[in-house]
Amino acid sequence: MKQKLFLLFTLFLALGVRAQEHAWVYFTDKPNAVTALANPISILTQDALDRKALHNTPIDVRDVPVDETYITTIKNQTGVMVMAKSKWMNCLHVIGSQTDINALLNLSIVDSIFYADNSLNSRQANDYKHLDKTDKFDINVDFTYGNTNNQVTMLNVDVLHQNDYTGEGLVIAVLDAGFPNVNTMSGFQRLRDNNNLLGGYDFVLRSTDFNNPSLNGHGTATLSDMAGFVQDQFVGTAPDASYYLFRTEDALVETPVEESYWVEAAERADSLGVDIINSSLGYTTFDDSRYNHTMADMDGNTAFITKGANIAVEKGILVVNSAGNSGNSTTFNIIGAPADGNAFAVGAVNNIGDYASFSSIGPSADGRVKPDVMAKGDASAVINYSDVVTISSGTSFSSPIMAGSIASLWQVNPSKTNIEIMQLVRESASLYTNPTNQMGYGIPNFGLAMGSLLNTPEFSEDFAIQIYPNPASTYFYVSSNNTETYEVVVYNTLGERVIKVTASEDNKVDVSGLERGMYFVDVTINTTNKTYKLIIE
Repeated sequence: MKQKLFLLFTLFLALGVRAQEHAWVYFTDKPNAVTALANPISILTQDALDRKALHNTPIDVRDVPVDETYITTIKNQTGVMVMAKSKWMNCLHVIGSQTDINALLNLSIVDSIFYADNSLNSRQANDYKHLDKTDKFDINVDFTYGNTNNQVTMLNVDVLHQNDYTGEGLVIAVLDAGFPNVNTMSGFQRLRDNNNLLGGYDFVLRSTDFNNPSLNGHGTATLSDMAGFVQDQFVGTAPDASYYLFRTEDALVETPVEESYWVEAAERADSLGVDIINSSLGYTTFDDSRYNHTMADMDGNTAFITKGANIAVEKGILVVNSAGNSGNSTTFNIIGAPADGNAFAVGAVNNIGDYASFSSIGPSADGRVKPDVMAKGDASAVINYSDVVTISSGTSFSSPIMAGSIASLWQVNPSKTNIEIMQLVRESASLYTNPTNQMGYGIPNFGLAMGSLLNTPEFSEDFAIQIYPNPASTYFYVSSNNTETYEVVVYNTLGERVIKVTASEDNKVDVSGLERGMYFVDVTINTTNKTYKLIIE
């Protein structure tokens, strides 16, 4: 706290007593672009080049860093402090007085300026509309899930794990408020022992000490829902994926520069060959109300952070983001930025799959289905920075539960693109044919999604078993490409058997006597056994 106050005091002295503004300064060009693009290894890692080649993602001028001489020129101007940079949008985030910032337009390298306070922008500046608001925290594997059993099995992610899909080979960047004690906690011992903690960076303090014990522990908790492991007590949804940890959120204040830190981190992730970004953050309002977004801004292409997330998706990264925790708000209850864009927005449900009242709703301002899908966010199991397994609530936790699940699924067929994987997850969800504003496409079934991937020509067709409709009310069908009879057993969430039948192809299973809630359907054909989640309404 003392360090924070000292930095703020120093900034105040450096910039004087005039009103300070946040703004993005856009450059006219990248003078080194041709040379850099001719030798892409000079600007991207080999891992990044390999991922782009795998998915046929083009390398373009956006991958070229902001010119260092341009950055130096801005840093040398009177009364202006450079806070962050974005290569994708070829701009700098600066703080200074309006007079000093406007003076930058006299430089031949500066194309335009856009202020976080929209009232300071001219009509001509609308081409650079990217402001936003904040809504914070947002051999076969045989795991005993313990405290995480409900949040894992709700999505049928245990089916992925049972088939050795645990996220291995996938790289996830976690963008959050800090990761204290990740380097020492027993809950991440498996992560460290497998050399899957690849590193990280604190973009707020410009430091490599991203797991400093004094930082906010929100990121540690979100990471645990993907990477945490405590024998027989806790299993994250992608325990064998690899991770970069990037601090972009300053938990003590809410200012527009945090969006720019986020975009910088996403650019770093892309250059490192990251497959998935999990961001349990969202922006709707700031400490200074001049910078606030309106609900109309949540149109997928207005907030600076949303623009950055959209580019990340274009670059082949699958961006998973919390929908937000504003469902009970009477003034701003819809999803925030960057969940409003092409990011995969995740809302929250409770332990029986019902909508959690705090979860931000859709649609987006331009009418698209949001959130995309749902996962458990009400009373989710997490490991906190004190290395204790505990319970927390928020879409902050439904997002990493989903991101890790997607990593384990993507391992089935890494050649699929991020867009294909997102659509596959949507299509597996319980409300895909009838999405709602609260639940989006509903709760995904990763067992079903895995079956869809394995049924592609390059894979076997052992998993062509489906149950439908799901949710069901009075009955469901079990459909299989196998013509033999099979056994169907339905269990409740306590593990109690409530139905057992022998069925033939497409026979109807009567569930009219069951109470509404979540159940598990166990289907056995010869020696093949699969388990699916079923919601009864």
